[in-house]
Amino acid sequence: MPAAKRIQGNVYALDIDDAMLEIIKEKALEERLTNIVPVQGSMEALSLPDGSIDIIIASLVLHEIQPLSPLLQQMKNVLKIEGYLICLELEANGSSEKVPRITLEEVELEMKEAGFQVMEKFSPAESLYLLVAQKTD
Repeated sequence: MPAAKRIQGNVYALDIDDAMLEIIKEKALEERLTNIVPVQGSMEALSLPDGSIDIIIASLVLHEIQPLSPLLQQMKNVLKIEGYLICLELEANGSSEKVPRITLEEVELEMKEAGFQVMEKFSPAESLYLLVAQKTD
């Protein structure tokens, strides 16, 4: 919602869970936001041309994807030159075997291998990390 309020173009809300998209639709309706485009499915469901997106925000999602490198390559392809990938994840810890996690170091390495340059790293809260990466070519 905050992104949709700040830009003129479309914000694509991508999720495999239809229930989550329904929540987004309801909130967008309540806030009278008409530039949110809900899309159910994976990255392939978007069918966007290469170099057409300014920013991708992946919030608490990358830990679910195995292997991660094909998804990161798809993200890189749809991003404009010097576009940004912003990733928010829960830090892995030894006690959460039932819940998948990915460490900051693992995401950073995967991003570098996919052709992103990590520009900034934050820890907005305990056990959360945020990476801001830029498409390098």
